[in-house]
Amino acid sequence: MVKTEELLTSKETVELIDAMGVLFPDAKAELTHKNAFELLISVILSAQTTDVGVNKATPKLFAAYPTPEAMMDADVNDIMEKIKTIGLYRNKAKFLKKCATQLVEDFDGDVPNTRKELQSLAGVGRKTANVVMSVAFGEPAIAVDTHVDRISKKFNIAPPEATVTQVETILMEKLPRDMWSKAHHRMIFFGRYQCPARAHNHDECIMIVNEIIENKKSN
Repeated sequence: MVKTEELLTSKETVELIDAMGVLFPDAKAELTHKNAFELLISVILSAQTTDVGVNKATPKLFAAYPTPEAMMDADVNDIMEKIKTIGLYRNKAKFLKKCATQLVEDFDGDVPNTRKELQSLAGVGRKTANVVMSVAFGEPAIAVDTHVDRISKKFNIAPPEATVTQVETILMEKLPRDMWSKAHHRMIFFGRYQCPARAHNHDECIMIVNEIIENKKSN
């Protein structure tokens, strides 16, 4: 049962994430990609931009520059032209070219699969690294984006003053390791499609998950 006055226990957090899984059983990454390189570039582009917006821009980008080698040799102005519909496209274009160069020079053109190596790349922070580790390589990870951060606090998994890093740590402590990646996607879908940041009846969101939790217990 989701409580509104105190932080959820580990057991209650698992029950909540399971309820979100009932609502969104097919929750997964919505960035269109064919390989780890395309995923990495798409996640870098997704900062302060919707996945829908990224998916509209990347087909043209990847058709022109399908590999790190091709993107490394690209004119940064041409990269800008292909992603100009995306927020902060000038800086992101520079990040993409530098990231591709690092992939070629430091990793033989392959996307690394560890957090430390991923975060050594231009434009890659902890959240982006966690997404790539989880989605591309199947490594358990929780990427705390705006949805995960907001839902964690809205449903009392984490306290309102928690930083993004603290939210990630709390989720990792309260959820079993094999649930981390699923939790990340379920919370994003729940925050995107059921409990959005815009004004809505939050009591209804609480009621929906509590009904699912109670039904699972009674069955």
